[in-house]
Amino acid sequence: MDAETKALEDAARHSEKMRKKQAAHDRIMASKTREKGLLIVHTGKGKGKTSAALGMIVRAIGHGMKVGVVQFIKGAMSTGDELFLRRFPDDVSFHAMGEGYTWETQDRERDVLKAQQAWEQARRFLSDPAYGLVVLDELNIALKYRYLDVDTVIADLLDRPEMQHVVVTGRGAPPELIAVADTVSEMTDVKHAFRAGIAAQAGTEW
Repeated sequence: MDAETKALEDAARHSEKMRKKQAAHDRIMASKTREKGLLIVHTGKGKGKTSAALGMIVRAIGHGMKVGVVQFIKGAMSTGDELFLRRFPDDVSFHAMGEGYTWETQDRERDVLKAQQAWEQARRFLSDPAYGLVVLDELNIALKYRYLDVDTVIADLLDRPEMQHVVVTGRGAPPELIAVADTVSEMTDVKHAFRAGIAAQAGTEW
């Protein structure tokens, strides 16, 4: 068999293989007809949980959705996320309501109070169908430290408007939340610059 004939046969086999894959894909897609608001959890020790949620905010704004953001724990310092999203007050309502991690604040009672205040703001978003996407950044940390009651949080999440999407971020997502979520992604820490002595930098970590 000469090279030209072999190339033609290879191309024909590839086309047939792709045709079958397309048909299988179409059958799968035809069965996925239901739409609902999704509860999405980004967890794990790797970098990228909040970053992924921010990408979804951009996507939602592009589709004309109104977005509500509540940042738990974070708030002691200004971030690029906040500086950017505050440029779009008609599209995004942004609330950074923490004062830092527990080893920074060293005041559990105040940490609990701030988390509860943040949850009250989250509940306002979760009860308003005008918001197509709600991002609850680092909520998992507040749940892990028991600043909030996980059963109360889950009840409020499940009672939200039918078509409202919610993204919850933070390492250590509780199993109760994972159980009720529609989509859960775990970021894996394979390698991190910090361990090589490189400091957190603007535009990458904050």
